[in-house]
Amino acid sequence: MFKKISIFLLIMFAAPMASTLYAQDYRFEAGAGIGMSGYLGDTNKSNIYKNPGFAGGFLFRYIMDYRWALKANLYTANISGNSADGSDVFPEGYTYKFKSQLYDLGAQIEFNFFNFGIGYKYKQLHRVSPYLTAGLGATLGVCNGDSSVALSIPVGAGVKYKVSERLNLGAEFTMRKVFGDKMDGFSLDNINGIKSSAIKNTDWFSLIMVSITYEFGKKCQVCHYKD
Repeated sequence: MFKKISIFLLIMFAAPMASTLYAQDYRFEAGAGIGMSGYLGDTNKSNIYKNPGFAGGFLFRYIMDYRWALKANLYTANISGNSADGSDVFPEGYTYKFKSQLYDLGAQIEFNFFNFGIGYKYKQLHRVSPYLTAGLGATLGVCNGDSSVALSIPVGAGVKYKVSERLNLGAEFTMRKVFGDKMDGFSLDNINGIKSSAIKNTDWFSLIMVSITYEFGKKCQVCHYKD
């Protein structure tokens, strides 16, 4: 009887220890993403994906815990528009067509709806988790040889999927409000008699991104202050 009890206790204590040995937590995550960009501004007031463009770039995360992360991104995107395609009519029948290249450097905080990870069953980790994101950035727009830089605020949502212990897939949609009206060029400033400012008559652009990332930098496995 004593032998059976000993074996039972050994199994009880060994199982969680084994799962801990094979599961690892990491501090950092880096990768790349590609996707589609859209634009709202003077030449497009309603359909953000009337003239979709290509977007791509790199991202880096600092993993605070299973729910929270800080992300930095460096993305580039194409946006374009044609006032002749819209319902708005500029003064004297003026039409305007443009193509711009955007470069966006930003930082966001992310909140996962579930504890994101694998292993550690007692922590109720999930391989899939939707999340919300918001932050602050700076956007450089280059159009017809002119360039303009403005602050931007990204807000959006996404979903993460953990393929393996260190490999993740993600999909994200964000809208970015730009505190300026020159992402679509300089020719439209005050075109309707409405003078642009940091908060009035500004441009927006959106990104739909699919990303792949790799985690690195193991967290301390023996210190009690860091799980």
